[in-house]
Amino acid sequence: MRKIFGNYTNRLTGLALGGALAIALTAAAVGDKAGTTREKAPPAKVVVDNRPVSREGAGRNSYAPIVKKVSPGVVKVFTTARVQQTGFYGPPEMDEFFRRFFGGPGSDGRPRRGQNPQAPRQHGIGSGVLVTKDGYILTNNHVVDGAEEVKVSLQDGREFTAKVIGRDPKTEVAVIKIDEKNLPVVPMADSDKVEVGDVVLAVGNPFGIGQTVTSGIVSATGRGGALGLDYEDFIQTDAAINPGNSGGALVDTEGRLIGINTAILSQSGGNMGIGFAIPSNLVRDVMDSLIQDGHVTRGYLGVLIQNVSPALAKQFKLGENTGGALVGDVTPKSPADKAGLKNGDIILEFNGKKITDSRHLKLQVARTKPGETAPVKILRDGDEQTLEVKVKEMPGSEQVARNGAPRGDDTGTLNGVTVADIDARTRQELRLPANLKGVVVTDVEAGSTAAEAGLRAGDVITEINRKPVRNAEEAIKMTEEPEDKTSLLRVWREGNSSYVVVDESQGG
Repeated sequence: MRKIFGNYTNRLTGLALGGALAIALTAAAVGDKAGTTREKAPPAKVVVDNRPVSREGAGRNSYAPIVKKVSPGVVKVFTTARVQQTGFYGPPEMDEFFRRFFGGPGSDGRPRRGQNPQAPRQHGIGSGVLVTKDGYILTNNHVVDGAEEVKVSLQDGREFTAKVIGRDPKTEVAVIKIDEKNLPVVPMADSDKVEVGDVVLAVGNPFGIGQTVTSGIVSATGRGGALGLDYEDFIQTDAAINPGNSGGALVDTEGRLIGINTAILSQSGGNMGIGFAIPSNLVRDVMDSLIQDGHVTRGYLGVLIQNVSPALAKQFKLGENTGGALVGDVTPKSPADKAGLKNGDIILEFNGKKITDSRHLKLQVARTKPGETAPVKILRDGDEQTLEVKVKEMPGSEQVARNGAPRGDDTGTLNGVTVADIDARTRQELRLPANLKGVVVTDVEAGSTAAEAGLRAGDVITEINRKPVRNAEEAIKMTEEPEDKTSLLRVWREGNSSYVVVDESQGG
């Protein structure tokens, strides 16, 4: 049993919430569940080169030396998965989400409503980037999401079966690993030093035709609100990115990784000059958490914020400066409250970095480890002052179970079921009674025993084997070491409660 990021509807609407935006940043990944005993894994030995790129002198006549340097570290990723119908509650916006990735319906190879659910397997092709000599590979979440088998092919022809170490749907980052030593790697650069106009190369496996290199420039940095993910800080480029490039490398003219190619905006399914890559610094943070902790832990500040419009800037006497994030409300007893933040404060800097807007603040808080103390520069009644805030992890943070283990190795029950804690937002969106306790089902794998038993996304599990369940972590523990492979669930659905029996011994 696992838990991901609440529901897909919020993922699609992104930050376009009009008024106040909640900074409530949580653990969200697919790896070992948080809150349980787990031996901390050693950090990945990533090759890092943070020198600034040279921006002086004449242009190059050839990028062949850079391509020769980078190409061995960019791999082809093959996946095999069951064909799935959409298994989440809410309207079918997720189809639109992937159309925004790759254009027309079905052009990315992902299943669509109405496809035959009895089809045994589907195959996908993407790209990945080797970042450690012992086999850690960065790719996109959507490349390996739902995969039963992941294989990796190197440029020299070697092929390996890969293990999914973890996934983070909120950033579209995934980490996989192959068992090999002395592998070619792509060194990572400091993506904060990337500038608009820098020349970049995109390396990947478009349309499965084989490794391909395209060139372009950085069109924009810090791009958000483009794809509806919870955390967006994309590097935008006009280097051609096409289906199959997902998870591939965006490198600078020194051959260093500055981003993981993720998506394009297209009406045709092909490149139209607007591609997005996840910056290497954000990828590195997510990767380190997934490898060492088995999940991604993000910071929590406890404020409702909004962008500073020209009208608000005038009211708060900011002149022409419309940067910063305006605090609309402070959650009682939150880190922000304890630090002394108040309604009407404008956050100008967080942890030493200038805040341009509410989305930028959300990203900076997310990248701060719980327990760390960060300086916050604010503007209050026309005067600047600096407060110290001790960042915490969001209460009721999401719990997950390790993904990617072979099905035969899973001794738990309710395989393929994704659950989440019931927070205020979920309760409102699903119109759940105020006194209803349990965990909400956010996804059920098509063809799984749970799906065949009738469990579906949007259900609320209130009991497991006649014992009340209060949160996702508890639900996971209750299904980790069962006496047998049968689970008796009491399920609340649309105002009614009923029992569902899931017998894993009969299939799955």
